[in-house]
Amino acid sequence: MLFDVSRSAVSRVFGEDRLATLPVSAFPASAADTPGARLLQTVGVPTGTLHLREPDEDSKLLPLVRDIVDVEDFEGLEGATEGAGGWPVIGWLLSAHLALDPASGKVYAFAPDEESARGLHTDVSSLVHVALRFQRLLDEFVFGDDGEEAGFARLEREVERVREETGRVDPLPFRDDETVWWTVGDEIAAGQRFMGDSPAGRSPYG
Repeated sequence: MLFDVSRSAVSRVFGEDRLATLPVSAFPASAADTPGARLLQTVGVPTGTLHLREPDEDSKLLPLVRDIVDVEDFEGLEGATEGAGGWPVIGWLLSAHLALDPASGKVYAFAPDEESARGLHTDVSSLVHVALRFQRLLDEFVFGDDGEEAGFARLEREVERVREETGRVDPLPFRDDETVWWTVGDEIAAGQRFMGDSPAGRSPYG
């Protein structure tokens, strides 16, 4: 795993009630015992910007990519088209379905509107890391008494810090301004996505 993420470390930031996980029974047998699936079962992700997929009520399984999209119509799978239809869909971010490739451990973003798929994370620890960093920024950022312009400048610097520090370890989440995480960062920097009960959400500038 690229990033050192643990249940205790993440829960110290958000509390146990803010973490979402997926049960082992939700994964196909080929994926259930892979490192990425185990991380989603044991550590999970903070709730908010990133949403984990709910297993089907009847089968108790996560949908597979082929249940959601026609893989053959998608561009950008970088040679991974074969077998991609059987990957479990683990979450949703903006307008993209997130799927786990059990063989490589990578997380892919499938954008139905654009019929494109891109590698979004080298492994699931990177997904947890970025979700944690952005959600913590949304929970804790404060617009101070330094004025609206200065406050937004500080906010933009915080977003850029997440991009830069993540990119040194895993370049995929922010490799260009077309990734879904880059768009989320732009929205945060513009003062969007703050909850009304957060320090920034209560601010006249949030």
